Amino acid sequence: MLQFPIYLDNNATTAVDPRVLETMLPYFTTQYGNAASRSHPFGWVAEEAVDFAREQVAHLIGAVKQEVVFTSGATEAANLAIKGVYEMYAGSGNHIITCVTEHKAVVDTCLHLEKKGAKVTWLPVNEQGLISLEALEAAITPQTILIAIMYANNETGVIQPVREIGHIAKKHNVIFCCDATQAVGKIPVNVLEDEIDLMLFSAHKFYGPKGVGALYVRRKSPRVRLAAQIDGGGHERGMRSGTLNVPGIAGFGKACEICSEEMHSEAPRLSALRDKLEQGLLQLEAVKLNGDGAPRLPHTVNISLNYLEGQTLIMSFAKQIALSSGSACTSASMEPSYVLMAMGLNDMLARNALRMGVGRFTTMAEIDYTIDTITKAVLEMRAISPAWEAYKHGI
Repeated sequence: MLQFPIYLDNNATTAVDPRVLETMLPYFTTQYGNAASRSHPFGWVAEEAVDFAREQVAHLIGAVKQEVVFTSGATEAANLAIKGVYEMYAGSGNHIITCVTEHKAVVDTCLHLEKKGAKVTWLPVNEQGLISLEALEAAITPQTILIAIMYANNETGVIQPVREIGHIAKKHNVIFCCDATQAVGKIPVNVLEDEIDLMLFSAHKFYGPKGVGALYVRRKSPRVRLAAQIDGGGHERGMRSGTLNVPGIAGFGKACEICSEEMHSEAPRLSALRDKLEQGLLQLEAVKLNGDGAPRLPHTVNISLNYLEGQTLIMSFAKQIALSSGSACTSASMEPSYVLMAMGLNDMLARNALRMGVGRFTTMAEIDYTIDTITKAVLEMRAISPAWEAYKHGI
């Protein structure tokens, strides 16, 4: 029995896993101490919960617990990483290399630093959404202090050649910061094997709570130092002051533990759902699968449907199916996706994209219903579309 609306916006956020919620509940009610209160059992229990969660988070990404800094989410972590490096290493240089298809948290942070005097190189992508490793290496100068390239794109699911990027950064003694928000918990991510120095991610993308995330900060080879962006009580090794969100952190840790145990079996199921959805929608005419041919996340589908209005299409079945036309952080904008435009799509295709993210609780029956519903809606809209009629007549 289907329950509506069907949720296919798992790139924007995910439902909290019941096992995660169960882990969090005591820290709201009976064990509600402040982890910084060292003089009584309430504080000790809270500190122990945070310490255990830090181990769980570190284990998922191949780090040690001392390298995990808890934040309010990936956006804060991006600001801490990029601004923190820029300020701390100002004596070594002011050049940052990033990519035009990064998440807004990285793009806007780099734009902010440009106003402060930073020189930013914006690498383009090809039609698949991938950067050129040759262009990346050629862009490095003696003034380069940071390379900020994401692991996998939040709109298309395209996975960048992270290990190769890490190797190039290490070769030139440049810090490598990676936004792995969409990748962690979905595919294996190992900061040592990928030679990542700073990595940001958020619990709510893999069945943890909203409002908590982490920044991995490498402790050796090299030891990365950051200028704090929030001053206060010196929490989180002085990098991020503020009372820790103990319930959220406990849930974050549990979500990481579940992903560590289940990710390898979950990914093939997600891939099967994704492939079924793609194959069903590609039966329509004038459809483009964005990122096709590139390595992609197992749960992400991005398809452009030509000769109709994307937002109108989405609203036609919004009560039955929850999906988006792009990043949740830009969903209020009427502009076409800057990610898809950077990949060479024209204005119409970039505006008429559907982003769908399957998840842990998605069923095959929901995928079948989604294919049928979207297909019917597209055919009905095109039946009354002058642009579609012109296309069919070869105009």
